Amino acid sequence: MDADITTILIAFALTLFAGLATGIGSILAFFTKRTSTRFLSLALGFSAGVMIYVSFVEIFPKAREALVEELGMLGGTWLTVVSFFAGMLLIAVIDRLVPSHENPHEPHKVEDLACRRGKKEFDKLYRTGIFTALAIAIHNFPEGLAAFTAALHDPKLGVVIAVAIAIHNIPEGIAVSVPIFYATNDRRKAFRYSLLSGLAEPAGAVVGFLILMPFLNGTVFGVLFASVAGIMVFISLDELLPSAREYGEPHLEIYGLIAGMALMAVSLLLFL
Repeated sequence: MDADITTILIAFALTLFAGLATGIGSILAFFTKRTSTRFLSLALGFSAGVMIYVSFVEIFPKAREALVEELGMLGGTWLTVVSFFAGMLLIAVIDRLVPSHENPHEPHKVEDLACRRGKKEFDKLYRTGIFTALAIAIHNFPEGLAAFTAALHDPKLGVVIAVAIAIHNIPEGIAVSVPIFYATNDRRKAFRYSLLSGLAEPAGAVVGFLILMPFLNGTVFGVLFASVAGIMVFISLDELLPSAREYGEPHLEIYGLIAGMALMAVSLLLFL
């Protein structure tokens, strides 16, 4: 599979955009007094809807098509399924490596930490922020690879996936910046750590480009694409939907989920 320089640059730009969305969460944390739980619940549900629909309707079938063409019906179908669950296993292992109390996908609100002021608490908050930034960076790495691979194959599809990932990166930016800000009272430092954690997204794209591009034939593409589908489904079911529900708006979560699926369906139909 060959990709021209324009497509590669677009793919990199989209992963950079998705990663920098952590900075949006950081800015929201600094300039709002209360978290809009309705917005976050709806947005996270929407992001999950986009990811789940596109994974099962677009990415998985294209991966299967590529692998069947290379390996035949039986071998191609089996490898597609195995790769799909291997993607799930990869992100699950990464998730398990992050201590639960530092997990960036626990719901965080702007107002949660405002009253914490003791020196001991400052140290604890700072540590929490740093570990959360590292955890987000670890999580964002395969997400960047996913967005880059999708955009490399189809820039229009890459745009949709990048937007979905960007939406779910917003509360992650809050998760990093709030504890660091209240520990240091330094907005710039909190914003900087939040932004750096998101840069793992394009870093995943760079690694994918350097390591995989020379070998990106039909089989490698199919395996990678099926794995991407598994990664995105796992993220949606394990992170986005539970987080949306924890923000206290369960109905909005489902409305967002359906809206995300519907928008993705219409956008795919428009390009038939």
